[in-house]
Amino acid sequence: MRNYDKLYIDGAWVASAATSTIDVINASTEQVMGHIPEGTAADVDSAVRAAKAAFPAWSQTPVEERAAALKRVQAGIGARMDEIAEVIAGEVGMPLGMAKAIQVGLPYNETGINADLIGGIAWEETIGNSLVVREPIGVVGCITPWNYPLHQIAAKVAPAIAAGCTVVLKPSEMAPLNAFILAEIFDGAGIPKGVFNLVSGTGPVVGEAIAAHPDVDMVSFTGSTRAGKRVTEVAAQTVKRVALELGGKSANVLLDDLEGEALAKTVAKGLGACFLNSGQTCTALTRMLVPRAKQAEIVEIAAKALAGWTVGDPLTNAGRLGPLISDTQRDRVRGFIRKGVDEGATLVGGGAEAPEGLPVGYYVKPTIFADVTKDMTIAQEEIFGPVLAIMPYDTDDEAADIANSTIYGLAGGVQSASKERAISFARKLRTGQVDINGGAFNPAAPFGGYRQSGNGRELGRYGIEEFLETKSMQL
Repeated sequence: MRNYDKLYIDGAWVASAATSTIDVINASTEQVMGHIPEGTAADVDSAVRAAKAAFPAWSQTPVEERAAALKRVQAGIGARMDEIAEVIAGEVGMPLGMAKAIQVGLPYNETGINADLIGGIAWEETIGNSLVVREPIGVVGCITPWNYPLHQIAAKVAPAIAAGCTVVLKPSEMAPLNAFILAEIFDGAGIPKGVFNLVSGTGPVVGEAIAAHPDVDMVSFTGSTRAGKRVTEVAAQTVKRVALELGGKSANVLLDDLEGEALAKTVAKGLGACFLNSGQTCTALTRMLVPRAKQAEIVEIAAKALAGWTVGDPLTNAGRLGPLISDTQRDRVRGFIRKGVDEGATLVGGGAEAPEGLPVGYYVKPTIFADVTKDMTIAQEEIFGPVLAIMPYDTDDEAADIANSTIYGLAGGVQSASKERAISFARKLRTGQVDINGGAFNPAAPFGGYRQSGNGRELGRYGIEEFLETKSMQL
């Protein structure tokens, strides 16, 4: 049991303005695994005042010192990697081994990448008679989700601090314990007080207070498209910059030149690109677009591969998939599965029933549908669970049309026997990133979406630049 009864504000652990707490539930046992303060708007105000006071000095701190500070934070994450992985495996439900490699490994690497990159930012340049300088935007409010909780924190906090900004963080109340460990790491890393502040609580209270605060210069938000619209609406009243990383309904397009063993491997990898983290991934490739003439073959391959996607206790690595985050999410995903059946999609495997032998925990069977058309609910809405929709097409142009037929544009994949053909097709996709023939995730490359998947970019140099303002001085 991890109980936190204080917030981290201005370099100290302080009591919340309220005495109420929020239970943190273990996704596989459905038992309380910790408590956190239910912060208030008054707590946000205290944190923003601290961040605003710390900004002048931190923004003028030499780049080398900011890099060194982030390296100390990175070392702190590395020293507590096993502990953090176990906490996130409980909070989120990702199997422990993967939680260590992904849920902790990514933020560890990202923190170091930001430290390495800030020395290469073009902080100033001369254009004619103007000196153009880039300066940190100011106080940044970071509002983060539960599915990759520490990764999403690192993707915002590390570049903001690298850029010279100060931060007020609101982690998801569903998976917040890892953020409190991070606050302990910041506290032990000798970061000046007020540079990093943590206020836990709910979105309608703490999140809205951050978005509305007149002394918050920028909000960086990751979450649902619906919530992102609300953040934008509230933030607009003070005309602050808003960066959004929102939902996705990404297509994985298998072109018609894939044959034999290459096709079988591609389909099997496609299941992994959909089911990672029990499908609770914004970039999950949840729509597999396949040549109509090969759909039967691909469905057979997928059905056989599905048998290997076992479900079990994440803390013992008992399965490849753990539970979903909550009972609400479990019921929501099962509702989508029923909707797919009702609307006429062919159920290949899985289903809405509870997995056998797991009476406790928010588990859902990994599920595959075939014969899915673009007008079906499961082809349009972000399910955020382990549900794959196989969608047939007749021509490349039709495949591109289907891929671009949702409101989202976060990610995608193109698989082909020809890398050049895959790249050519990828240029037709209205998405922020595309995996070509299973290309690996690159934490130094820009990440973000088109359309209702958001605006702005995270990660790498682009992520740091998101937190900078540009000033021209005419000489």
